[in-house]
Amino acid sequence: MAINRATLRQFLLQEYRTHGVEKDLVFLLEDIATACREISTLIRNGSFLETLGTAGSTNVQGEAQKKLDVIANEQFESHIRNCSRVAALVSEEVDEVTWLKDTAKAGDYIVYFDPLDGSSNLNVNLSVGSIFSIMQLPEDAVAGDVNTVLRDGSFQICSGYSIFGPATTLVLTLGHGVHEFTNHLATGEFRIVSRNMTIPEDCNEFAINASRFADWDAPVRNYIEDCIAGQNGPRGKSFNMRWTASMVVDIHRILTRGGVFLYPVDARNRAEGGKLRLMYEANPIAFLVEQAGGSASTGTARILDIQPESPHQRASVILGSRNEVLRIEEHYRQED
Repeated sequence: MAINRATLRQFLLQEYRTHGVEKDLVFLLEDIATACREISTLIRNGSFLETLGTAGSTNVQGEAQKKLDVIANEQFESHIRNCSRVAALVSEEVDEVTWLKDTAKAGDYIVYFDPLDGSSNLNVNLSVGSIFSIMQLPEDAVAGDVNTVLRDGSFQICSGYSIFGPATTLVLTLGHGVHEFTNHLATGEFRIVSRNMTIPEDCNEFAINASRFADWDAPVRNYIEDCIAGQNGPRGKSFNMRWTASMVVDIHRILTRGGVFLYPVDARNRAEGGKLRLMYEANPIAFLVEQAGGSASTGTARILDIQPESPHQRASVILGSRNEVLRIEEHYRQED
């Protein structure tokens, strides 16, 4: 027997009544959810629509764009434009900031997004996702001033991600806990399946790209070696390693059952400042993780405290179960 679960709209209206969430933000989030639902359909039908494979172009990071990277970006932008309060967009797939207003007013929104995270998984039929974040301007701003979008993560009023896997999932925080929704195929609605998700403080699982072992700094190498030493090692217990090459998939597992995710600065990416992008990958996920009781760090500093210098800035990312992140930070302090 099916359980009657609240829809995303019902949840957002309750947030409006309980926490004073603005109606325009409710409408914007519904539009983002629609974009995610449509991207999910496009992915499932990619083989028939001939939208798999590369697009023959690169993004600002110098990464080859998949056809669906470009299409997903178009879906996000098209739906976000429905909200008259959005002043600017910052996307992984677009070099420059996209301004939707000549003059933005205090209270207007800036939306940051990675339209298709983990797109290298598409051709092998593994899960991928989308990441988004919304900030609100504290003052009026003029289009073209890049400093308008360069806000630290504490300015976020909302962040979330969607996973396109066996089910299409939407995970969301508006600063009052983390909540999970699943797309109900019969109705097309997102319905809530988990409220107030909490990351356990301790864990026995880590997610890292082990192929970069030779490039890791000593703190990361020492931490991982302690974990894989198992019950006879300094940790006195066994650890599992998981890695999917899609950040949102690894993070969703951590939100569900605990763990720690690492994509740190290493010898190979140090000149760029890391691998993952601060504004539309690290910040949104860090906000979610902290709202779920976890920690999010570069190894030496809180991610949400980083003052960005460019829209596509990269950062070291270590986040998940609180006590495990604290242990990794201790490894970094021992190297100072």
